[in-house]
Amino acid sequence: MEFKEVTSQDETAISAYGDGGFRIGEQRSSGSILLTPKGYYPWVATDVASITLDSLQRVTDQKADIDILLIGMGKAMAFLNKDLRAALEKIGVSVDVMATGAAARTYNILLAEGRKVAAALIAV
Repeated sequence: MEFKEVTSQDETAISAYGDGGFRIGEQRSSGSILLTPKGYYPWVATDVASITLDSLQRVTDQKADIDILLIGMGKAMAFLNKDLRAALEKIGVSVDVMATGAAARTYNILLAEGRKVAAALIAV
């Protein structure tokens, strides 16, 4: 999957997830994904240990347009590295972690409410 720039964040609603990827609108993408107000992008993270500040660069670059970052940790909820959480919060990115399915559903709800939300989702 390649970067997709959007004119409205409504274009980044998740219509399906599972089987190793996501469906954003009608486009199917394999692997993990970052969703931001400016588009959606492939994400290198495949498990909790591979989530780094560098892997979240697109999110941190757009932090002025984001109120909350949802991180989907895969099939089950897991804790985010406390140093990474602290680094994100220090630069002004509020984080909530949960299982990927819950993060995808929460992302869609917040998006529908007009909230400035981003998501980093590990594929399940």
